[in-house]
Amino acid sequence: MLMINIFRFSGFVAGTLSIGLWLSFNFFNLYSHQTSRDTVCITFVMLALPALLACFSAAKNKNIMMLVSFIWSLPMSLYLLLTPGVYCLFGVTSVAYLASFLFMRRKS
Repeated sequence: MLMINIFRFSGFVAGTLSIGLWLSFNFFNLYSHQTSRDTVCITFVMLALPALLACFSAAKNKNIMMLVSFIWSLPMSLYLLLTPGVYCLFGVTSVAYLASFLFMRRKS
C-alpha cells in the first residue's frame, strides 16, 4: 500500500511541476519575450490540462486517467524534450505519468 501511495504522489508531483512549467513557459519565458494567444491556448490544451488530469488521477487513485494524461501530453512533451533549456522537463514529467500509471497498475 505504501508503494501505491508513493507512485500516486509522484504522479501528483509531476502534474504540479508541469503546471508550474506551463506557467513559466507562457508568462515568464526566459527565451521569448512575447507569447501569442494561440500559443497559450495550444499549450494549455496539450500540457496544462493533462497535468490537471494527472493530479486528479493521483488524488482519486484512477490509474487509467494517468495513462490518458501520458498519451495526451506525449506529442508536445516530445517536441519540448528536444529543445534546449529548462522546458525539456516537460518530457520528464510526461514519462513520470507513464511510470506512475505502470506502478499504480502493477501494485493494485
